[in-house]
Amino acid sequence: MSRSIVSTEVVHARGDETIIKDCHRIRVQVFHVEQGFPLETEFDAVEDVAEHFLVRVTEQDPVSGERSVKSVGTIRGTTPDVHHLLYPDVDPATLTRRYKLSRLAVDKDYREHRFGRLLVESLNKWVEEHAKSTRLPAQVECHSQVPVIPFYRKMGYVEEGDLFDEDGAPHQNMILYIPLATA
Repeated sequence: MSRSIVSTEVVHARGDETIIKDCHRIRVQVFHVEQGFPLETEFDAVEDVAEHFLVRVTEQDPVSGERSVKSVGTIRGTTPDVHHLLYPDVDPATLTRRYKLSRLAVDKDYREHRFGRLLVESLNKWVEEHAKSTRLPAQVECHSQVPVIPFYRKMGYVEEGDLFDEDGAPHQNMILYIPLATA
């Protein structure tokens, strides 16, 4: 018998080493170990200023009743004002004013539970709240690997531009426009 999930939570923070450590562990496992991307491309100049989201599940052993908490998925969000950290040689006035979704990764043993969807929805909600408070347009950009383009389409993202190479794999720029409700 396997353990059953009894609860799920999404936490997020900027600068919380406990959360970031779990996010990094999941990202290394998915992107470096499973998919073969170079480890040196996984961490960049926005790690310290990004909002890191983490899905935690509480599982229960059906025999003993023992419960344990496990971190199983992550996503990273950045605000438009940090793009200059990624592109220091580009004139800041020419950089996009979009939020950025990046580093979506879910432990392979938990992918059937729709935690990727939960993470994207959580990030989009964070973007909406931040955009309302700063009066920035609520536009989110992500660089999707080609096999997961349909996933982002289902989440409301649309393709922008042509395919491009990122770290040796074809990617598609995807954009989501989040309407902001006015009070």
